[in-house]
Amino acid sequence: MKPSNTELSFSAALITVFVCIIFGANYVAVKVGLAGMGIFTSAAIRFAIAAVAIALWAKATGQTFTLKKGQFNQIIILTFIFTAQLSLFYLGMSRTSATHATLVSNFLPFFILFLAHFFIPGDRITIRKLTGILLGFAGIVFIFLEKEKGAPDLKTGDIIIFTAAFIWACNTVYVKRIINNFHSFQLVLYPMIFSVPLFFLEAFLWDEKKLFNINMAVLASLFYQSIITAAFGFVVWNRLLKNYGATSLHSFIFIIPLAGVLFGRLLLYEPITCNILFALILITSGILVVHLKPVATPVFPLGRGL
Repeated sequence: MKPSNTELSFSAALITVFVCIIFGANYVAVKVGLAGMGIFTSAAIRFAIAAVAIALWAKATGQTFTLKKGQFNQIIILTFIFTAQLSLFYLGMSRTSATHATLVSNFLPFFILFLAHFFIPGDRITIRKLTGILLGFAGIVFIFLEKEKGAPDLKTGDIIIFTAAFIWACNTVYVKRIINNFHSFQLVLYPMIFSVPLFFLEAFLWDEKKLFNINMAVLASLFYQSIITAAFGFVVWNRLLKNYGATSLHSFIFIIPLAGVLFGRLLLYEPITCNILFALILITSGILVVHLKPVATPVFPLGRGL
């Protein structure tokens, strides 16, 4: 078996950067899609398409779909967590900006560190990790202090996204505990499949309008969310995860908030205020502090020159 957490090659590093940019831009794509579809309708259609795409990829590459005894119950638990997380995420996106959503949801790594300390053996919070968490939390404070005219629900949306990020962290920690018993794609495909009817039920109950302004931008957004992010992004990320390990990849995730803020500015003309800039710097710094380990200084034996 190829060892994990090996150093990325130059080409793998470029691909990782590209995938992180894709994930960052997805916040803008979701915001664009909500301009033409209901909140839960958008989620239902997105993950229905993504599930089909991932299933076709898995079939074409000879992956095993069969679940072992006891795994179905774990999938059901993941389905409810996944549905709650994404329902809140889409609801929050409808009430805040893509820039705010990007920054707030990128508190996810810090939530994971906190939960892993209690639920994953050997994964403890160190002084370095605690410093990163505090930097990230300070960034979130700057976002919550943000005031924007004409957007009275902005803070409400941020709080909903913050809650969704916490549930996402719970999902991640739970997956870490059970992932060795699954093929990695199963932990995404099956929760998607089982959550789609729940999203459609939510759409029936709470979306006043399901499809109301379908244009090329909305369709392009749906394609991006379903195929580029949920399907392509998942496949490439998990291939990188298999070959290089989580530690190597996580040193790149600071790119996601940077990309999200940049695309929010370029495509949606969202302002980059001083609060947003400070939040971006603090959250990015926190992620870097957590995931970039200090390089050990080489020790040379006495009597041996440099």
